[in-house]
Amino acid sequence: FFFSECVWTHRRSSKKTLKMSHRKFEHPRLGHLGFLPKKRSQRQRGKCKKFPKDRDSTAEPHLTAFLGFKAGMTHIVRDVEKPGSKLHKKETLEAVTIVETPEMVVVGVVGYVKTPQGLRALNTVWAEHLNDEIKRRFYKNWYKSKKKAFTKYTKKYANGSVEKDLDDLRKNCEVIRVIAHTQVLKVKNLKQKKAHMMEIQVNGGSIADKVDFAYKFFEKAVPVDAVFAKDEMIDCISVTRGRGFEGVVTRWGVTRLPRKSHRGLRKVGCIGAWHPARVGYTVARPGQHGYHHRTEINKKIYRVGKVGDATHKATTEHDATEKDITPMGGFGHYGIVKNDYLMIKGGIGGPRKRLITLRRSLFPQTKRVATEEIKLKFIDTSSKFGHGRFQTAEEKAKTFGRTKA
Repeated sequence: FFFSECVWTHRRSSKKTLKMSHRKFEHPRLGHLGFLPKKRSQRQRGKCKKFPKDRDSTAEPHLTAFLGFKAGMTHIVRDVEKPGSKLHKKETLEAVTIVETPEMVVVGVVGYVKTPQGLRALNTVWAEHLNDEIKRRFYKNWYKSKKKAFTKYTKKYANGSVEKDLDDLRKNCEVIRVIAHTQVLKVKNLKQKKAHMMEIQVNGGSIADKVDFAYKFFEKAVPVDAVFAKDEMIDCISVTRGRGFEGVVTRWGVTRLPRKSHRGLRKVGCIGAWHPARVGYTVARPGQHGYHHRTEINKKIYRVGKVGDATHKATTEHDATEKDITPMGGFGHYGIVKNDYLMIKGGIGGPRKRLITLRRSLFPQTKRVATEEIKLKFIDTSSKFGHGRFQTAEEKAKTFGRTKA
């Protein structure tokens, strides 16, 4: 009896310490099923499916999102401020993305009422004068059109009915959003004349304050630093880079079959039993890879670059070299950053020139990563076309000397 009891206790203890068995018998599944169906996005602009909650009515009215264009990536060096960490007071090298954010123009305001089925738009008020770049958005063929959009609407400003519409929003609405558009003509690299348009929620203050805030900005440009600040945590919403039709090894990361496998090896060995007589949705199958709508939360802003300000340069306290944020030879497949920009830690989904929706964080950020103050020591501006050796053209000329006779 004593012996059998010992064996039993040994078995129980071994069960507790037992970890995952051999991969031959079980292993974690490959690929996340939370993102099904993996199909091409219906829109190219990232959509804000949710805005931050309007928690503080005593705060000043403010916008909660912005649009920018992905320019490219570089890297920075900074000192880490994390007491208790092994990296504390040490240098670290991190990848950053540059998002060019020209000023956006507010051209309208929308009021919503809450219903059991969700928000319902009550009314929309447009500005008196609209640019051609936003009018192009309302036409399939601008060249052949008569360009008569909003010519009748401007009469509302003459007869005073716009004030009635604004009063209607103040009295009945519970959510206020502005309609704003990008200034694509400021970004020459895009070779595009049609502006991108989006609704941006206004948070803070009473409903009347929000409507007045939106109306005050009609036909005016809103800079990115009016929405975001340095060291803030934001969300990036974009459509990822498209990779077309891909097989299961690339799309799901399943293991290749042995070399001598019959009829190919980049396959799933068994796609299911005879019964149930169908292929389960959890089985890896070939299909569309990339060009998916994705939201990445909690990305830290390392710098807000303003045109005409020292922040637009790539100079820091430790590196006083006069150099622009654009690397030598320009950002690959993009060009030169001439407008305001955001420097965001890490990568962002989508190729160069892709429109990125930047949104304020949905939750108050309290983690140490979010509250840490970032002090950049060095920003790399070497060429991104190869193994860049030089930070500026002057440095290159000094090394090589005169290269032409």
